[in-house]
Amino acid sequence: MQSAFDFLNEEQQKQVEQAVVDAEKRTSCEIVPVVATSSGRYDRPEDIVGLWLTIITALCLWYFFPRNAGQGGDWSGLPLGVELIFATLLLIIAFIIGAVAGSRIGWLRRLFTPRQQMQDEVAARAREIFFDKRVHHTEGGTGILIYISLFEHMAVALADQAIIDQLGQSFIDQICQQLTKGLHTGDATTAICDVIKEIGDQAATPLPRASDDQNELHDVLVLID
Repeated sequence: MQSAFDFLNEEQQKQVEQAVVDAEKRTSCEIVPVVATSSGRYDRPEDIVGLWLTIITALCLWYFFPRNAGQGGDWSGLPLGVELIFATLLLIIAFIIGAVAGSRIGWLRRLFTPRQQMQDEVAARAREIFFDKRVHHTEGGTGILIYISLFEHMAVALADQAIIDQLGQSFIDQICQQLTKGLHTGDATTAICDVIKEIGDQAATPLPRASDDQNELHDVLVLID
């Protein structure tokens, strides 16, 4: 599973941060880009993959090592008690391997995680960061969060009230769709920078930067592992 710290190299991170600086020169908006490795714990895939691997192991044991009961004159093989212990250990090991695979292999986790659950987790995590990073606490209510969650392949844009009043929720939804499409089809750095520039372009007139405007939030790309 890709880490947020490996998503962009140092030069690309600087490009994103410079895009924030350039956009905020024209508007009072405080833009906070965030990249997170994952937004949720997602325990379900571990259990499901572990269970499936256990079932497959049990079937393999039954197929490749059948017990031929009722045949006289054959004392080969292990005692029944030893075979049961051996089989139990194999099943436990199979479950553990499956659980580890389900927790560490990204595509496998996504395969067994309902999309609605991922959407809910990403939205909840974005709202949490919106408050934790004080994006909601700017003096003019002009904070906007651009949140990217790598494991889920999802993005969220959240804006404070002044931006919604001036630009509308439809604009926030539009830049989120633009970002998602850009991340899916093109270069991630370009996609993020283009969205930040679009915010600066659209907000420059209704929410211009005042001469005494203070930079209330750091112009950095926030990485969360």
